[in-house]
Amino acid sequence: MTMTPTTPVLLGLPRRIVEFTLDDEPVRVPEGSTILDACAAAGKDVPTLCQGDTLTPKNACRVCVVEVEGARTLAPACSRKAEPDMVVRTDTPRARNSRKVVLELLASSVDMSTTPRVAEWITEYGADPGRFGPDAATVAGQPAKVDNDLYVRDYSKCILCYKCVDACGEQWQNSFAIAVAGRGFDSHIAVEQEAPLTDSACVYCGNCIEVCPTGALSFKSEFDMRAAGTWDEESQTETTTICAYCGVGCNLTLHVQENEIVKVTSPHDNPVTHGNLCIKGRFGYRFVGHSQHVQNRD
Repeated sequence: MTMTPTTPVLLGLPRRIVEFTLDDEPVRVPEGSTILDACAAAGKDVPTLCQGDTLTPKNACRVCVVEVEGARTLAPACSRKAEPDMVVRTDTPRARNSRKVVLELLASSVDMSTTPRVAEWITEYGADPGRFGPDAATVAGQPAKVDNDLYVRDYSKCILCYKCVDACGEQWQNSFAIAVAGRGFDSHIAVEQEAPLTDSACVYCGNCIEVCPTGALSFKSEFDMRAAGTWDEESQTETTTICAYCGVGCNLTLHVQENEIVKVTSPHDNPVTHGNLCIKGRFGYRFVGHSQHVQNRD
């Protein structure tokens, strides 16, 4: 076989190493890594909401902005690629103030009560959402859409990060059941003709739930338990197993509370699923633990 110039790439040889300065310290990352990748590798905790490790960055939330020497504007760390000899600072007054204002604007307009770590970040950056209005979590917003037995859409918690659109569209599922409707301040996530989810192209894979960072999309089991005040993530255990519905070999992570499976996710680093599942893998767990009634045979 004739070897072509692209053979080294096909063989998966290591990428070149990029060296640059991060918070006054030299760092080395593989070519193609983002600044956020470099921060994670260096143990630096840069906040982010819209970034997803299985999706192409959208630069929507702007919470992860950092200062790049020589650049006029702050750069989103989730999408800005690391470049040789660049100088990056993650904790400058300018970057901290930007994150503070973004958190204030988000929390004053969106219910972020179920968004992981937001309360911690608001405290860390001294954000005061009350500057722009009452905390959205305390104000009655649009009612949650409960039109099926599998998952709930609570758009009062939506930050328009577009992750659900990408997961449903060309980046993963290719169902295109979800899209952004409206323009400007009227932009919102919707299905075709604002119809019930049951009348849309949705195949109920739940991959949109997997990537939602705020709880705007959630398992109905989780939604009901939160409403009843019984949802307790700290007491839950996680067990990873293999889905038994077919031979593909998808990994399932079972979230168990009080000996009951309350939801199912999938490891994002799994080479088979990359965090994605079908309807059977994500929602077909309800038979577990249910009593099996066998009729007596004469």
